[in-house]
Amino acid sequence: MDINADSAPPAPEPTDPAVSAPPLTITQARAEWDVHRTFLDTCSYGPPPRRGWDAMQRSLDEWRAGSVPWQTWAESVDASRELFGRLVGVPADQVVTGAAVSQLLAPIAAALPDGAEVLIPDIEFTSGVYPFAVHADRGVRVRTAPLTTLAEAVDESTTLVSFSAAQSATGEVADIPAITRRAREVGALTVLDGTQAAGWLPLNAAEVDFLAVAAYKWLCAPRGTAFLTMPSQVTGVDGSHLRRTEFFDRLTPLAAGWFAAGGGASYGMPMHLADGARAFDISPAWHSWVGMAPALELVLDVGVEQIHTHDLALANRFRAGLGMSESNSAIVTIDLDDSRHSWPGALDRLDAAGVRYSQAGGNMRFGFHLFNDEADVDTALNAVTDGVTY
Repeated sequence: MDINADSAPPAPEPTDPAVSAPPLTITQARAEWDVHRTFLDTCSYGPPPRRGWDAMQRSLDEWRAGSVPWQTWAESVDASRELFGRLVGVPADQVVTGAAVSQLLAPIAAALPDGAEVLIPDIEFTSGVYPFAVHADRGVRVRTAPLTTLAEAVDESTTLVSFSAAQSATGEVADIPAITRRAREVGALTVLDGTQAAGWLPLNAAEVDFLAVAAYKWLCAPRGTAFLTMPSQVTGVDGSHLRRTEFFDRLTPLAAGWFAAGGGASYGMPMHLADGARAFDISPAWHSWVGMAPALELVLDVGVEQIHTHDLALANRFRAGLGMSESNSAIVTIDLDDSRHSWPGALDRLDAAGVRYSQAGGNMRFGFHLFNDEADVDTALNAVTDGVTY
């Protein structure tokens, strides 16, 4: 399939408000949320900012009354596509819109040649694993390695590396430059899952071949919204260019429907797919995308760098209170089976204090985001440690 795309649109004029307006402060942004002060479960889902919630409710009222055409809501899909492209540094024509990471990765997995090897971290979330593992019947092999040594595990047999920017179970942040550099050396493709990172960790989609993000967590969007970026042209190193070209030639929009036509076809043949990434779109859940666009606008209004600094400061304040060393992740996990640290009654105290957190992979998991503050940290600390800091 031809994935060549037009060049990026021209930069906005200096008078554009998006350029000239100063960024929102964390305090200003926090005022847009109505969450309980101890909500620390963004790893599971991100509550919406008021602007996203209000836009979605208006669209539901319009649906209920039958007062507008559906195209009014569908406009939010392309608005979100452009905003997400700005967030991760690629033009909108390199952004696919979908519903879930596994759905977006399915065409990539199907394009792998028989007998391909896929390398993943040993604790990777299943949405980045199963799309490849289901092709075992044609010899596709999934090999695992610790995230800390994933770059070293890439070798000449590796066809594709699939890994998360931040691990769901532990919050561990991947060394993206090291992994992608090694993958390029051997001509392996790279798939980055940014679901637990986009919104607090700066990501550059140009560093990888594919970046997939489910938006209902740190981007604080409704569930059913997701993105995939793909390059506009095939690149390779040494003798890998032919191998990569053959892969992209096999890359096919397996779920192509009317929306993949870019508005140009509704009935029958011949087939008219949109150019580039747009051909991989699936028909959108309209109202979810209406809530998506304002949430992305807010993240961009604040700036990921500012959010990153804020989130890490809160997470490291929490770690310090637990006697843990600093980290580069907004996600803090406590191993429930770790004999070195024990907080009897912590689960009951967290529930009694109204702290919203989650459990994953045998860990208590806490996510700190832009709507949180130091009071949230201290509430959770007092509940976990029964008031005794370390």
